[in-house]
Amino acid sequence: MTDRGRAALRRDAHTLQIGPSRVHWTGSALQIDIDEIGAPPLVTRVKGRVTIRPSAVTDIEVALTPDNRHLWRPFAPTARIEVDLTQGLRWQGHGYFDANFGSRALEADFATWTWGRFPVADGAVCLYDARRLDGSDLSLALHIAADGTPTVVQAPPRARLARTPFLLARETRADAGYRPHQAMRLFEAPFYNRSLVRTRLFGEDTLGMHEALDLRRFRSPLMKPLLAVRVPRRRGWRFDDSEV
Repeated sequence: MTDRGRAALRRDAHTLQIGPSRVHWTGSALQIDIDEIGAPPLVTRVKGRVTIRPSAVTDIEVALTPDNRHLWRPFAPTARIEVDLTQGLRWQGHGYFDANFGSRALEADFATWTWGRFPVADGAVCLYDARRLDGSDLSLALHIAADGTPTVVQAPPRARLARTPFLLARETRADAGYRPHQAMRLFEAPFYNRSLVRTRLFGEDTLGMHEALDLRRFRSPLMKPLLAVRVPRRRGWRFDDSEV
């Protein structure tokens, strides 16, 4: 992740380019071309392509707050993914694509949230649990079939996960009597954790993506300088129009 100036942005109906990296929709696949320099402690070039091939593209839009200031779009909860990076990382598997949109900063309206996307026999189950700053709660369980058909389902009971090395509290959902657990740690920060979690939903064992976010920690004035280290700013990048 790199912060860049306005001059490094180009977009049209099918392509978003920021600096030397871009996201392009071909009509059947999302191509993500990456050309960046990693942040400390791994200051190395990250270059290659990630291709996401959805089984279906949904038109689902979920309001995360009553005033619609924050929206979640599960564009492709079920997809195939191909990763080909120059460092020799090359693999294929199942994946997904979603996005959050908002007209206010997340920390202005949320205290915490946990989210999960878990593949099942016919599509995927997406779980969203959040505590808003006004004290209200968001609780959503959504089954989205492989053809993109959505169904709101009754969420299984809440289940605690072990705290992270930064003591970040985490939870997910699981059938009664089942204890979910982290299968692989993917990303760790004082306010955020992303990992693979194994749980059981509606009688089906599943391994899926999970995230936990504490925006009370994120609001700390001590956190912003740390983010500047991990997300470098490069204001001077310009397009070489001779190559276009």
